Amino acid sequence: MKVQNITDIDAFFKVVDACVGKVELVTGEGDRLNLKSKLSQYVSMAHIFSSGEIPELEILAYEKEDIDRLIHFMVSGG
Repeated sequence: MKVQNITDIDAFFKVVDACVGKVELVTGEGDRLNLKSKLSQYVSMAHIFSSGEIPELEILAYEKEDIDRLIHFMVSGG
């Protein structure tokens, strides 16, 4: 799923941490970073914010309940 305009990074990662399955960030180069790993969270956010803007992100979740949880976060704004 493509996501944009994440304004509350802490809330976003709380939702990711609550997911039961694997949640990955797909980089522009096609690499997949495990967003449930704290190290990957820090690395991905450092890379995203290094350009001064938040681009569109591609997130992969494999469990239906996790997809629903992430969609609810994006729709409700947190």
